[in-house]
Amino acid sequence: MKGFWHDAAEFFPILMNGVALTIVVTIGSLLLSTVLGLIWAMMRVSGIKALSMLSASLINVIRGIPIIVLLFYLYFVMPDLGVTLSALQAAILGLGIAYSAYQAENFRAGIEAIDKGQIEAAQSIGMGWWLTMRRVVLPQAVRIVLPPYGNVMIMMLKDSSQASTITVAELALQGKLIASSTFKNTSVFTLVALMYLTMSIPLILLVRHFEKRAGKR
Repeated sequence: MKGFWHDAAEFFPILMNGVALTIVVTIGSLLLSTVLGLIWAMMRVSGIKALSMLSASLINVIRGIPIIVLLFYLYFVMPDLGVTLSALQAAILGLGIAYSAYQAENFRAGIEAIDKGQIEAAQSIGMGWWLTMRRVVLPQAVRIVLPPYGNVMIMMLKDSSQASTITVAELALQGKLIASSTFKNTSVFTLVALMYLTMSIPLILLVRHFEKRAGKR
């Protein structure tokens, strides 16, 4: 045990550099997936058949491609098509696109959970579709989707480790590099696991808080 704490003190500063990149990837991809997911969801519920079918097709395609394959495509294939992305940009874009499909389904479920009578009432007083969405539907839908949104944040934090496959030196890759050079696999990966857990616990508690609030309504 004493050896672990000695190794932890030695490796912690290096791993913290990885934590910083992990947070950047997670926040960047979360913001992108939120924006794209909301767009896909609005297309699905727009009532315009062409937009609804296009959105459904995009969501199915995205969900059918493994995240790691999407990352490889963005980082290794796109340069052949004339678009060169840094590893960090590819990681944020890849994770953001991958998770936008799950965000879209969460948002769509939240929107469709709103009582249709409220929508009809808003339209009866002259509100257009977009104004009804913005003032009546979306504010209520946000409260409904908060718990699953929190779960997406947790999954995205953990899946940010896949960015290591395209050389983003986040926490998982930093741990792998240290372990390969020191052969202290137990100490390094125990510390890496604890650091991921430390980042996840506040999100887990936040999700539990949202679930309790939603349950009281």
